[in-house]
Amino acid sequence: MSTTDIATLRGVATDRQVEAAEQPAPPTPAEAPSWSNMRAPDARSQQSAAVSVTNGRRALKVFLSNPNALFGTGFLAFVILIALIAPVIYPGDPLSMVGRPFLWPGQNPAFPLGTDSLGRDVLAGIVHGARISLFVGLVATALSLTFGVVLGAVAGYFGGRIDDLLVRLIEIFQTPPSFVLLVVLVAIARPSATTVTLAIAIISWPTVARLTRAEFRAIREKDFVVAARSLGYGHRRIIFSEILPNALPPIIVTSSVMVATAILMESALSFMGLGDPNVVSWGSMIGTGRELVRTAWYLTALPGLAIVVTVLALNLIGDGLNDALNPRFSQEG
Repeated sequence: MSTTDIATLRGVATDRQVEAAEQPAPPTPAEAPSWSNMRAPDARSQQSAAVSVTNGRRALKVFLSNPNALFGTGFLAFVILIALIAPVIYPGDPLSMVGRPFLWPGQNPAFPLGTDSLGRDVLAGIVHGARISLFVGLVATALSLTFGVVLGAVAGYFGGRIDDLLVRLIEIFQTPPSFVLLVVLVAIARPSATTVTLAIAIISWPTVARLTRAEFRAIREKDFVVAARSLGYGHRRIIFSEILPNALPPIIVTSSVMVATAILMESALSFMGLGDPNVVSWGSMIGTGRELVRTAWYLTALPGLAIVVTVLALNLIGDGLNDALNPRFSQEG
């Protein structure tokens, strides 16, 4: 190698040393920036929370823009308010005789909706009857949802023999007609508001269980569930934190219809004389006045109208929830 080549190599090495000296030194561990979203599960949870908030706002906007859903919500809120303040408006026993029998609506200002064959205030009966109807409808639906969601989630998530066993259990309860089974259960036990509520919950949970099972079977193989398994999440966390929130929309819509169905079932039982004899309900009022339809039709029409409008309000709320929570409508919006 000649003297010229050696000088050239020395010059190149010197230039590289100068460039390296001009570059800033790498930050020390204390000076290095700390990234809060470095872990994949944390980043995924924050992204999921943001998506959930966005979907929730969109669903609320769609629900509030539905006039039918707003009417149903407003009337249901009015019924709930009346039921809550019933002891304040009519503090006495609604089954007590307070006036002359067969007073027609508007005939006496003290009894705006008249009196029945025993002189009981019809308006007091309707106001207090709202408490029983809503109590039975809401509590029975809550019980059936709790039991049905748990069994349906377990069956749909694990599958196999557990799924087969729980499906056979569901089929046992769905084999006899629902209302016939309800009548048998109430007739065996002592008729009371608690007995009627439990009986309605017993015949209603299989519907929720089947719906939940179908949703879990469709969601359990999604990519985000597979990712949760790969991250080491346990079964309980995957079921209640990953799959259940995505399966809730159809369950919520079904629950509104179940409340209406429970109110109708309680009214039918009371109409047949299988309700609680110590409380007044809309169905018992209709049953008491059914023999006087020709002479005093208001005794059955007024409580029947209360049932019809309340059930209609719940169905309108269910339709509004379906429009707001349905993923198909979400994609279109």
